[in-house]
Amino acid sequence: MKTIVITGASDGIGAEMARQLSAAHGKNLGLVLAARKQPALEAVATQCQAHGVQTLVVPTDVSDAAQCRALIDATVQRFDRIDVLINNAGVSAQALLSEVKTEDLGWYEDLMRVNLWGSVWCTHAALPFLKESKGSIVAVSSLAGLVGVPGRTAYSATKFAMGGFFEALRTELKPAGVSVTLAYPGVVATQIRHHGYNAAGVAAGSSGLKEDDAMPVDTCARLIIDGMQARQREVVMTGKGKLARWLKLIAPGVVENLALAALKDDVKPR
Repeated sequence: MKTIVITGASDGIGAEMARQLSAAHGKNLGLVLAARKQPALEAVATQCQAHGVQTLVVPTDVSDAAQCRALIDATVQRFDRIDVLINNAGVSAQALLSEVKTEDLGWYEDLMRVNLWGSVWCTHAALPFLKESKGSIVAVSSLAGLVGVPGRTAYSATKFAMGGFFEALRTELKPAGVSVTLAYPGVVATQIRHHGYNAAGVAAGSSGLKEDDAMPVDTCARLIIDGMQARQREVVMTGKGKLARWLKLIAPGVVENLALAALKDDVKPR
């Protein structure tokens, strides 16, 4: 039986990956679902169990190192192995740096604890078991981790940090046979931007990005799973994302203008 751990599994991309993996693997899958909201996790677990999957729900705040270690301990106690760790938990944020008051800057650090340190702590705890199974690590980043996006100074910082960490880790783990896949979604049709921080460090309640062409969440989840199963190094999901990554090397000003154009008019810097 393959054992997969997904953080941020209560909704959005994480929940959809759980459902798709369950449909594909059925009774051959042990699925560990982690997030802060236990009722939402239980609902996702019930959907997965309909496919014969064995599930374990572990309420987890990944900004707490001890809870990350407890998640991995609970997984090994139940299933005795870890084949895949999907670091999906994350918080978004939208605020121009000039709008953030000095006394509110602490949420930049809070964001880093979730988006970077949560992944580091979970990965570190799971590492011995992933080496034993020659398994896979997935880190769900963002196009904001490839190209700096205005209004996303804090968010881009956390996702660029994730990229550096997991790129280096990939090379470290190559001799051990453990793959590391970095996924870079663009704008996906979830509520992450609505729940993310605003300049005051509270839920924004809306998205600062134009979302007319938002990718369906099931498409995003499928692309990540396909990349994981193929043990790809990276999954860059949109043509614009692939173009922007290389265009910024030869025409960075053009990429900056494209990034500005992606913002709604009422949140653009003036």
